[in-house]
Amino acid sequence: MSSITRIRIGGVPEHFNLPWHLGMEHDHFKKHGVHLEWHTFKGGTGQMTKALREDEIDVCILLTEGIVADIAKGNPSKIIGPYINTPLIWGIHSGVENSLERYGEIFERRYAISRLGSGSHLMPKVDAFSKGKQLKDDQFVVIKNLDGALSSLEELESDVFYWEKFTTKPYVDQGKMKRIGEYITPWPCFQIAASNKIIDEAPEALNAILKSIYFIADQFMNSLDAVEEVARRYELELADAEQWFFCTEWSTESKVSKKMIQNVVFTLKEAGIIDYKPKYEDLVAILEPSE
Repeated sequence: MSSITRIRIGGVPEHFNLPWHLGMEHDHFKKHGVHLEWHTFKGGTGQMTKALREDEIDVCILLTEGIVADIAKGNPSKIIGPYINTPLIWGIHSGVENSLERYGEIFERRYAISRLGSGSHLMPKVDAFSKGKQLKDDQFVVIKNLDGALSSLEELESDVFYWEKFTTKPYVDQGKMKRIGEYITPWPCFQIAASNKIIDEAPEALNAILKSIYFIADQFMNSLDAVEEVARRYELELADAEQWFFCTEWSTESKVSKKMIQNVVFTLKEAGIIDYKPKYEDLVAILEPSE
């Protein structure tokens, strides 16, 4: 690549994305011909799929179930590579003053969700399906982001909130919400997706991004000070950062498992989240390796 290509990329403000920030801080992407323009999405996957649809962003790092569901519903984008190989551990939360105390009692309650189509919306549906239950549309209360959830739970406007457990743990420790259970995503949690437009216009830049982030992620996983860096930057207790780090594995190659995609599609269809089963080729773009 003879010139710098600008790519607008987005992700949540969580510890999973630290390798991207480290790469940008050390100009790693620029060395490979790409200027990454980072956009933070506090509203999570639902906010990012909307940004992809509206050409506000070119690439994003988002939840597997969210991007698969939204592509199935017409989002002109595709997955270009995996990002996190391990599942997400969802904390299931309620308000401190809420009478709800047991995980098994949540399925008739009101759910705080960041947006329709977000992980906080889809994962409760998947969880309910795994237990032979089904949630109704009127059980969901849109709260935009984590701050909105804290307010909604405190005011008893909603009863249940699913969010990554280490992100919410400081608030649990501070007594701002209580955790009543956990749910582990039944597949790898984060994928890298790009709009069809940027896939057509700049495949070499996308390849450079994938090659760079997989190298950075590999270095990060083997860094002696990674845990301390996570704890410092994301204001986590060192023990929490350590626990999270050693149950998280970043991807180091761009192959997207066909069986994994089939698992996601099957579950989303059976849970009533999508109404047909898209093919692997409809969901995943296989980029030709750059020289």
